[in-house]
Amino acid sequence: MTKEKVLIVAVKKARTTDHHFTTSVEELESLSHTAGGDVIEIVTQNRMQIHPVTYVGEGKVDEIRLLIEQHDIDLVIANDELSPAQLRNLNDHFEVRVIDRSQLILDIFAARAKTKEGQLQVELAQLEYMLPRLHGMGLVLSRLGGGIGTRGPGETKLESDQRHIRRRIDDIKRRLKDVVKQREQYRKRRKLNQVYQIAIIGYTNAGKSTIFNRLTDESALEEDLLFATLDPLTRKVNLPSGFECLLTDTVGFLQELPTSLIASFKSTLEEVAEADLLLHVVDASNEGYLQQQETVLNILKELDADKLPILTVYNKADLLEDEFFPSLHPNIVISAYKEADQEVLLQRMEQVLKEEWEHYFVSLEAHEGRTIHQFEMQSIIVEKAYNETTNQYDIEGYIAPDHPLLSRIKE
Repeated sequence: MTKEKVLIVAVKKARTTDHHFTTSVEELESLSHTAGGDVIEIVTQNRMQIHPVTYVGEGKVDEIRLLIEQHDIDLVIANDELSPAQLRNLNDHFEVRVIDRSQLILDIFAARAKTKEGQLQVELAQLEYMLPRLHGMGLVLSRLGGGIGTRGPGETKLESDQRHIRRRIDDIKRRLKDVVKQREQYRKRRKLNQVYQIAIIGYTNAGKSTIFNRLTDESALEEDLLFATLDPLTRKVNLPSGFECLLTDTVGFLQELPTSLIASFKSTLEEVAEADLLLHVVDASNEGYLQQQETVLNILKELDADKLPILTVYNKADLLEDEFFPSLHPNIVISAYKEADQEVLLQRMEQVLKEEWEHYFVSLEAHEGRTIHQFEMQSIIVEKAYNETTNQYDIEGYIAPDHPLLSRIKE
C-alpha cells in the first residue's frame, strides 16, 4: 500500500524552548509514521504567537504551497490544534487535506481501538472535535474513509447534518455510561474481594507492554510505535512471596494530548485512579525523558491519581551509553528484556508495598484454614511456622493499612 506523502508545519512560539519544540516536532513525525504516512518535508517558523487566520505567516503559506506542488504532497499536518477558521483557510490555500496534531492522534486511536468501548470513546472524541470545524473540513469530509485523519465515524456526510452528529454524540454518551457502570461494578467486586491492583502507566512507547508481557506471560501487542496499546488489559501476577495481584497495562500518555480524548477516555483512565500502586515506566534512553515523565505526572494530577504510591521504572537500560541518575524516587533501572531484571522488578514492587503497608504478627488456630488462606492470598507473608506447643500457626508479614483482616490481628 502506498504511503501518503506528508508535509509537517510547525510554529515555534516565543516562550517555547528549543528542546521542547524539537521533541514536539519529532513526536509529530513519529505519529505520522504510526498513522501510515511518509513525511517528505518539515516546515517551521519562529513567531511571537500563532497567526490567528492561517497558523503561519503569509510568506510561509506561499512557500508551503510551492512545496506541495513540487513533492505532490497528499496531506499537511499542523503541530498545534487549529481553530475552525485556520483549518478552513489552510484548506482553501493548499487545496490538499489539512489536519492538526489532535486529529492525527484521534486517527491513530481510531485505527487501534479494538474493543467496543475503545471504539465508542474514539468516535465520541472525533465527533466532538469535528462539530465546530465542519465548515472548514469540506474537502476532508467529501472523502471520508480515505487517508490519515479520516478514519472513524464512518462515511456519513457529516457536514450536511449537524443534528445527526449531536444525536450520535448523545447516543454514544448513553452507551458509555452503561460501560462505566459495568467497570464500576467490576472495580467494586475487586475491592470487595480485596484484590490488589497495580497499573502500568507511562509515556507512549516507554516499554509498558513489554514489561506487562514479561511479568504476566501475556502477548499484548509490542511495537516500536506510538500508542501500540489502546485498550487496557488486566492479568494476574504473583510477587516473590506468592502474593497475588492484578496488573493492568494502560494507554500511553503524550504531551498535548487532546482534551476531548482525555475526557472520552475517562472510564479507561479511571483504572489508573483506582489502582493501589502505579508502575510509572520511563524510557531512560530517550533524551527528553525528563519532559516525558513530567507530562505523565501532570496527567496523573488531572486524573486525581497523583497521591497514589508510585514506583518509577526507568526502562531500556541496555540502550544507555552514559551513567544514568534517576530523578524520581522510589525507582528501579532495568531492561525489560533481561530475565534477571524482571525478577528484580518484582522484588522491588514487593519492597515498595512493604514500605507502604503495616507489619503484622498473628497466631491462628490450626482449624482456621480459611483465615490462614486469606492471609496467604491478601498479604505479603515473610514467615509462617507451625508452633507445636500452642498448636497454632504463627504468621508474620505485611498487610494494607485499611484491610479488614487487621481487625483479626488486633484481637
